[in-house]
Amino acid sequence: MTEARGPAGLNGTTHTRHAPGVPCWVSLMVHAMDTTQEFYGELFGWEFEPGPRQLGPSARALLDGHEVAGIGQMPPDQHLSIAWTPYFASDDVNQTAESVRHCGGTVGVGPLDAGDAGRLAIGLDPTGAVFGIWQAAAHLGTGIIGVHGTPAWIELLTRDTESVVKFYQGVFGHGLEPVVSADFDYVTLQSGGRAVAGIHGVGHGLPRDRGPHWLTYFEVTDVDAAASQVTELGGHVLRAAHDSAYGRVATVADPEGAVFSVIHTDR
Repeated sequence: MTEARGPAGLNGTTHTRHAPGVPCWVSLMVHAMDTTQEFYGELFGWEFEPGPRQLGPSARALLDGHEVAGIGQMPPDQHLSIAWTPYFASDDVNQTAESVRHCGGTVGVGPLDAGDAGRLAIGLDPTGAVFGIWQAAAHLGTGIIGVHGTPAWIELLTRDTESVVKFYQGVFGHGLEPVVSADFDYVTLQSGGRAVAGIHGVGHGLPRDRGPHWLTYFEVTDVDAAASQVTELGGHVLRAAHDSAYGRVATVADPEGAVFSVIHTDR
């Protein structure tokens, strides 16, 4: 996910700074902070520390001291969908926000400062899928990948790839690599010659209660065990563990309904 790497205590890959256009962070806004932290703490082994006060009540999830994700308190008067939001790195969030508007998207929040951590904005692509933009200062983003409990991949589930790939290409400068298949509508977004995210056209296969949206995958050591644990912790299994071209994977939801996937990638 980034160009700068170093040794990690968990035998994963650590990061120092993410290149522009590369997914660099994931966050979740919830109603019950304590319950959510207990769920992900048990499932992924996360520990937590307070997040930037400028963003309201929030916490950063840590693995072996490395930041991996953020969890925030949703204001009680808001009843938005509970969903993991991926952030793309930017050297200038103001300029990127303007590009979002120019390319047909919407800026819903910001740009605004998060103390000395950095600067952010929340956007919607032309189909309505929500994503974040992060300009790093003290907080560089996800600090480690490749081990249990770390973000492994993000994928946009949308009606068709053609309607949205030009937007992300225009905003973030992504290269594109279509999957050549008569019955599989899929494009990977490329940065620096590497795949950094996927766009999956599923036609009418989108859930009835949700429009186009980004799905976050988290690395786990044992997908079947993780899916079972999700249920034990009060969550739900939406698609049972199965083998894919990239490893074993399952799609689940946490107790508040935030959907994500767990994967053990083939390496």
